[in-house]
Amino acid sequence: MSSGHGHGGHGRRPKKHEEEEHENHERWAVSYADMMTVLVGLFIVLFAMSKVDEVKFEQLRQSLAIGFGNEAPSMLNGGSGALTGLSAFEITPDLANSTSVPTDETITPETTLAPETVLTEEQKNYDLAVTEYNRLEAIAELLAAKLAAQALDDRVRFSVTSRGLIVGMVADDVFFRPASAELTPTADQILDAIGPVLRDLSEEISVEGNANTLPAGRNYATNWELAADRAVQVLRRLVEVDGMPGNRIAATSFGDQRPLANHEGDALAVNRRVDLVVLSPAPDSIKQYLPAVAAAAEKR
Repeated sequence: MSSGHGHGGHGRRPKKHEEEEHENHERWAVSYADMMTVLVGLFIVLFAMSKVDEVKFEQLRQSLAIGFGNEAPSMLNGGSGALTGLSAFEITPDLANSTSVPTDETITPETTLAPETVLTEEQKNYDLAVTEYNRLEAIAELLAAKLAAQALDDRVRFSVTSRGLIVGMVADDVFFRPASAELTPTADQILDAIGPVLRDLSEEISVEGNANTLPAGRNYATNWELAADRAVQVLRRLVEVDGMPGNRIAATSFGDQRPLANHEGDALAVNRRVDLVVLSPAPDSIKQYLPAVAAAAEKR
C-alpha cells in the first residue's frame, strides 16, 4: 500500500521567467541629432553663399570637414589659388537653383553694384550751395508774386550773391527823386507788398543805401548822408508800417562807392537805389559757391 501522494515526487516545474526587452525611450534623440546636423550644414552652406569670398569658403570647408568627422584638408581640390567663384567648389546637393543668390552666370553689369562715390569737401559744399540757392530763389519767387499781383514786378531786380538774396529797388525816380530821401508813393506800395514776406523770414535784412556821383544837394553834406538817409527811410517803413522786427534789420550807407553802372547816363538812374539784402545764414565755405551756382542757373 502506498503511503499516498507526496509533494516531493512529480511536482509542477516552475515556469521559466523571461525578461522583457528594455524599451529605449531615447532613440528619438539620435534621429533628432542627425536632423539637426543636416540642418546646421544646410544653413552654413546658405550663409556661405550669401557672400562669395575666400575667407568664408575656407571657414565652410573646415566646419563641414570637422562636422562630418573628416580631417580638414589643407587646400581645396581643383583650386590653383584664391577662390574666385562657385565654379572652384562644388557642394551636393546643388543649391544654386533653389536660392535667389546669383551665380557667376547670372551676374550682369546691371546687377553689379558700383563702388561708392566719395565726394570731396569742395563737392559737398557746392551741393549745399545749390540747396541754399534754391531756397533763396524760392524767396525771390514769393516776393515777385506779391509784386506781380499789383503790377509792380518790373520795378524790382533780384539776384543771388555770396551774401544772399539781393532785392534791388532800382527804377530811376520811382523810389527817390534826385537829391532826396523821401519815399515816393510807388516806393511805399512796393515796400508794403514785400514787407510781410520779409517780416516772416528768419534771416536778417540789410538795407543798403546808394547814390550816384552827382552832388548830394543843399540838404546833405555828401552822398554818404544822402544814401544813409534813403536806407533809414526804407528801414523805418518796414519796421513802423509793415511790422519788421527791429532786431533783424539794419541800415547801411555806401554813398556813391558801389555803382552798378560806370557810364554817367546809366549811373544817374541805377546807382540811385536801395538794396534789401536777405543775408544767407550758411557758412562762408558754402556761400562762396553761390555766385557760381547762380551763373550756372542763368545758363539753363
